[in-house]
Amino acid sequence: MLLDLLTAMLWSISPFGEAKVGIPYALLKGVNIYLAFFCCFLANVLIFPIMNFFFDVVNRYFLKWYYYKKAAIFVGRRAKAGAGKNVKKYGFWGLMVFVALPFPGTGVYVGSIAGYLFGLERKRAFLANAVGIFISCAIIWVATLTAMQGFNK
Repeated sequence: MLLDLLTAMLWSISPFGEAKVGIPYALLKGVNIYLAFFCCFLANVLIFPIMNFFFDVVNRYFLKWYYYKKAAIFVGRRAKAGAGKNVKKYGFWGLMVFVALPFPGTGVYVGSIAGYLFGLERKRAFLANAVGIFISCAIIWVATLTAMQGFNK
């Protein structure tokens, strides 16, 4: 069970799934439903400070290199295209709703990038991401539990 929980947390940190994959994985592996929610949520929230460290330290260093800069501009444009209208128009609330949507490409990675690019205050951007992650985790958690009960009947 501990290995399954750790794997679920790694999925929750991964940009390829976030908690949208971590929570169902943990629940399907038989991890306690509340522990799965809490650990996957916490792991997903930890992405925000990691991303901010990346923006402040690593990104500034690597922007000197042409290929990295080209890739960073591409990722930044994608983040602006996905979250741009909502974050620019509604700020905190737009970012929160964008991160809360449990669809691919709408998680805390893109939310962190959008908050950074649009110059949201770091504390407000963190709060918007955390609340959005909580809502997204709750939606995924309830949907997974409901689907699991449907399959067991």
